[in-house]
Amino acid sequence: MENAAGNWTMCPECRGQGKKSKGLSKKAQLLYRKALLECKTADGTGTPSVLPKAHLYPCQNCRGTGLIPAAAPPVPDMQTYPHIAIIGGGIGGVALAVACLHRGIPFTLYERDPDFHARSQGYGLTLQQAGKAIEALGISQLEDAVVSTRHLVHDPRGKIIGEWGARKWLDSNAELPEKRTNMHIARQSLRLALLKQLGGHDAVQWGHQLLDFTEADGGGINLRFLVDGEIKNVHAGLLVGADGIRSTVRKQLIGESTTPLCYLDCIVILGICPLAALDGIDTPLLDSATVFQTANGKERIYMMPYTANEVMWQLSFPMAQAAATALSAGGSGPLKEEACRRTQWHTPIPQIVAATPETRISGYPVYDRQLLSANLLEKAGSITLIGDAAHPMSPFKGQGANQALLDALALARSISKGCKSAGWIKTGIRKSVLAAFESEMLKRSAVKVKDSATAAGLLHSEIVLKEGNAPRGRCLKENK
Repeated sequence: MENAAGNWTMCPECRGQGKKSKGLSKKAQLLYRKALLECKTADGTGTPSVLPKAHLYPCQNCRGTGLIPAAAPPVPDMQTYPHIAIIGGGIGGVALAVACLHRGIPFTLYERDPDFHARSQGYGLTLQQAGKAIEALGISQLEDAVVSTRHLVHDPRGKIIGEWGARKWLDSNAELPEKRTNMHIARQSLRLALLKQLGGHDAVQWGHQLLDFTEADGGGINLRFLVDGEIKNVHAGLLVGADGIRSTVRKQLIGESTTPLCYLDCIVILGICPLAALDGIDTPLLDSATVFQTANGKERIYMMPYTANEVMWQLSFPMAQAAATALSAGGSGPLKEEACRRTQWHTPIPQIVAATPETRISGYPVYDRQLLSANLLEKAGSITLIGDAAHPMSPFKGQGANQALLDALALARSISKGCKSAGWIKTGIRKSVLAAFESEMLKRSAVKVKDSATAAGLLHSEIVLKEGNAPRGRCLKENK
């Protein structure tokens, strides 16, 4: 949708949902009434009939995005919606702020870092299901994104043991799969694109470290921040923790001992290498449209386009937790040495690892947490979680950022829908909005968390070497 001004507001026909209801058919209504009548006349042992959900279809007015162009950003509607305190200026937090902006939902976005560049945020992301969510966040095109059309799996000698992607199917004259093509983008580039929707870096309250929060007597949440060495007190109608795997909000809300970090028995080393540093290396694997991985049943390296001129690699292998923690703490030098030692494989892997500047290398032990259950949040009142704060997962399925974006959009849409009448103030934000949102979020993300944890074992086992033109996850299912 053309939008020269770059401002958006929610579509009035679908109220920013992106979908509209066709309503229940007469047949469905009659069947429901019949079932309800039978339940009322029975001896009381039957199960009450549940009203079926109407079929939804994409809104034609906004082309399913939930947004239409606007001359200026919407004015926050302080009378209709609660003021939201968003903790965490990462992908999920900024995306939620953007989705709230478009719907006139008042918010303040807090980030503990002093500025955008304070910490290394250098790794790349693969956008899968969230590609459509990006459009619903007002971003029609990610200028820095790179699209991959080929995915290869090798053994250490360079033998291809698996291949898929658009080019594979086109070359074989086979029918293209319906699944969208993957987009790869630097995390900071996506974060910056989202911040531009908010008007830039000034939209974030930088340098705000959340200390704690309490329920306010008159409703809502009181928060305490440490800002430049001083205590700052603020009030919000709704608190959203988008502050990552070690979320301060989650720790106070649920407790660390209830769902502690779970070590997945492996470490990840990341690097970003400029293609210009690979002078003399001529290989189609570095055409900026190919993703490839190589594994030996223990170590596994994954390489993808980072930008048109850079490639990102992710090396992972099993390691005891104490050793992984020590290696990570040692910094980029020891991490690079370990990566070079373990990847003397086919070209161009050793050359890429060796040419990667130490300043572009990082590493960390891999963790997730036990899945949240709805009952752990049912007494949370005006507080909820999204992204890694709610459902952290390993990086091996590339789902962390995707799920965070989907969470953010779903929560903003739920607030817009659940607070459209003043009745929510009496029933409370949890009953009106959060309970249903969390139920959907936890159900959607649960399979991703489980699959990501499974992949942490699969990709470092002999199963990864099974020949087949399909993602390695399918090999595990075939071997069950």
